[in-house]
Amino acid sequence: MSNKVIMEGALFYVTDSYGNVDPKLEAGHGLYMKDTRFLSHYELRINDQLPELLESSVSESYLLTTMLKHEVKDVGAVEIKRSSFLHDNVMHEQLLVTNYFLSPQQVKLTLQFDGDFQDMFIVRRYRTGEVGQRMDTTYNGKMMQLQYVGKDEQIRKTSIHWDGSPEVRQSEQLLQYTLDLAPGEQQTIQLVIKPQLTPLNANAGAETLLDGELLSYNEALQSLTSSYDQWLTSNTRVMSANSLFNTLYDRSLQDLRMLQRDIGYGATTVAGLPWFATVFGRDSIITSIFMLPLHPSHALGTLRTLAAYQGKADNPWRDEEFGKIMHEIRFGELVQTGQSPFSPYYGGVDSTPLFLVLLVEYVRWSGDLAIVDELKDSIDAALSWIDTRCQRNAAGFLTYQQEAEQGFPNQGWKDSANSIVNENGDLATAPIALVEVQGYISYAKQGLAEIFAKLNQAERSQLLKQQAEQLEERIVENFWMEDEQFFSIALDGELKPVRSVTSNAGHLLMASFVKNQYAEKIGNRLLSEDMFSGYGIRTMSNQSTGYYPMSYHNGSIWPHDNGMILLGCLRSGLQKEARHIVSGLLRAAAEVPDQRFPELFCGYSKQEYDRLVRYPTTCSPQAWSAATTFVMLQAMLGLQVNMLQGEVSLAPALPLDIQELNIVGLTIGKGTLDIYLYIDQETDTTSATILSNTTGLDVVVHS
Repeated sequence: MSNKVIMEGALFYVTDSYGNVDPKLEAGHGLYMKDTRFLSHYELRINDQLPELLESSVSESYLLTTMLKHEVKDVGAVEIKRSSFLHDNVMHEQLLVTNYFLSPQQVKLTLQFDGDFQDMFIVRRYRTGEVGQRMDTTYNGKMMQLQYVGKDEQIRKTSIHWDGSPEVRQSEQLLQYTLDLAPGEQQTIQLVIKPQLTPLNANAGAETLLDGELLSYNEALQSLTSSYDQWLTSNTRVMSANSLFNTLYDRSLQDLRMLQRDIGYGATTVAGLPWFATVFGRDSIITSIFMLPLHPSHALGTLRTLAAYQGKADNPWRDEEFGKIMHEIRFGELVQTGQSPFSPYYGGVDSTPLFLVLLVEYVRWSGDLAIVDELKDSIDAALSWIDTRCQRNAAGFLTYQQEAEQGFPNQGWKDSANSIVNENGDLATAPIALVEVQGYISYAKQGLAEIFAKLNQAERSQLLKQQAEQLEERIVENFWMEDEQFFSIALDGELKPVRSVTSNAGHLLMASFVKNQYAEKIGNRLLSEDMFSGYGIRTMSNQSTGYYPMSYHNGSIWPHDNGMILLGCLRSGLQKEARHIVSGLLRAAAEVPDQRFPELFCGYSKQEYDRLVRYPTTCSPQAWSAATTFVMLQAMLGLQVNMLQGEVSLAPALPLDIQELNIVGLTIGKGTLDIYLYIDQETDTTSATILSNTTGLDVVVHS
């Protein structure tokens, strides 16, 4: 049974295809806020039976619509259109009941509720701990209130408000509507469900549903729809001759709007639904880098949020160190009571250099040097953390090892326990230096050197440039595998190469040092049969020890991983390789549900199976997967932007699947570009026409 999920702000909602929240399934169904499940059971029945499913969809990312029926064959049916959405920390649901019998019908509609108020980690069976207890459900007019007292001395409540005059069975927490419907008649039932969290000493028992006036179903839906319309028009618009890419782009744009979250410092993106509906370091940063072609301003909330939660002290319980950028933050009961270190948790080795990469890329797209002054302390602390940690080993590389008892053994983006494996099958010993992390540092320092030169800080600029160049030399000396003509994934605790051929080295293509000597070699290997499945680049070569096409990190294909490699192809001039990757991702998009890139899919080739093989447990939507679509757009444009140098260039290369591409409102600096691309099928060349340019910069178009 396929799960459905929607999100808005601090809330997200997971149901089965019927729109029910089934407590008997281990699928984590429910209504969640701040990593707590406020609604764990919500079931609709018609005449004491589960209705039949006609259709269930999230055609608009924010609106879950389910069509149900109760039928007497060859006689007639009662249909229910069940529509749910989230708005302003409230869930709205409407049941539209229609009688399609030729005679009047009396329909009994029952709705049953419950809430277990479990911490997200407990729902996922990821952690256990001491928790609070349920309180009695209270009733007040047309409202029931499920209640719970947590170990963190917080009262969690779920207020359920209904219209009409149902029979209320308090012992069962059940509403029963009896509807008398003439032939063709429709009746509507509307409900509002609101999670609430208050300190224990502020609890005054049952209360009115909301502070202030509640919007009606239609008013709330109109407000939500308008916010999506504004989002769509304020970002880069695209129309191509390929309906698949148009659908993929529109879906990705909607999903990124749905995954927006503000935890106090501006909007950023959560990682993905359902289990990662929170702000991450690595995920939110990479998503923001990918979203720059939509509008550079999307990076600001991420930069400010991560700067606010930057490590303030050394705390091994949370893997926290001064200057380190967080990995993940949670707000549930286990975190609030100190039973889990995710408050936030800092066990990510790449978040800090990636934070600096995002800053560099944002400045290059926007020209906004004021952000450098605003985040000066955070930039200094991040650089200090990197440099201090690099002094821990003779080679001067940034390494990681697990310190928090409940932390992660691997702390790069491939964070599963078996992801760093030697050719003899042994797992690498810590401390581990990941190849892509060293590349991020090189890239960040090169970019910061350019920024500080622009700010007339020549001495600091020169120092950073020198440090980057020295690091690049050490990367080649220590990671390059001459026999493989490729870079190893990592160095182990003895600074010996971990001899696996993986996608990690593809991230090095962003660093300038690989451009001349190593880019073509990396590109050739990534697009060879052992790495490229036809749908994308595998996380690991099918010739490497540990390869398994259904492995989470050792053979699967991740859209965002391919997106990082695409950005590197742009930096390194690998247009042919970029075009090949885009074509593979388009083939994958044609086979995923709703043209929505999942977190990952299996690494089987098109020769092994005639269609894409889905990964059995994957988050969807996933922020950096959705945002990969915008990197595909950037790759097709061959677009590179550097406002610091006053440079904007195009090297367009459309895949054969897309003959024409219109781009409107592409924001660079304080202006926009409108661009038209067209591919000549006979010569297989792409031409670009600049239809509008208000950036104040010349756009150089390369063939």
